[in-house]
Amino acid sequence: MKIKKLSLGQLGTNSYLLENAHELLIIDPAGEPQRLMAEIDVLEKQPVAILLTHAHFDHIGALDQVRSRYGVPVYLHESEHDWLSNPALNGSKYFPVEEVICQPADRVLKAGPLKIGSFNFDVIETPGHSPGGVAFIFADIKTAVSGDSLFKSGIGRTDLPLGDYDTLITSIKEKLYNLPDAYSIYPGHGPETTIKEEKMSNPFV
Repeated sequence: MKIKKLSLGQLGTNSYLLENAHELLIIDPAGEPQRLMAEIDVLEKQPVAILLTHAHFDHIGALDQVRSRYGVPVYLHESEHDWLSNPALNGSKYFPVEEVICQPADRVLKAGPLKIGSFNFDVIETPGHSPGGVAFIFADIKTAVSGDSLFKSGIGRTDLPLGDYDTLITSIKEKLYNLPDAYSIYPGHGPETTIKEEKMSNPFV
């Protein structure tokens, strides 16, 4: 499996494309839909799903365009299904951007193993930055796509609607930090890191 990162939109949000021999997973279609779809088409793989780590506006800016183009289902934690169509909840109401309103998600993400097409991975719940935040764990490549929970030398903000600092720290310590030290972290913003590096040097945890 290969993973490709694209930094998209006004906030430089990371979108990820995970590809195996024949299929593609799209994680957090953040913005710049034409650029994102061009990158997808270059890979010449069949998209099978769009996964959302959470439903803040900067992670869903290209959602409807990408979903419509490829006809794939959208997976999102049930705590945030209302957020896609609500600019006050997804945060776009409070930023100098066009309000983001998307169609409903198609599937509910829950903690545990998940198989989509030929992809097998685990979902862990990492609330705090938002109530329905999740991370996707790909054991075969020792990688976690962590959304806006854990960054390189940082953590997600908790001052947006329903954010909670103590909950986020608990999610990091009890969920992400239980992964093996060698696991790579692919965050919602900024560069990659590892569990070991963050355990040793993250000043917020």
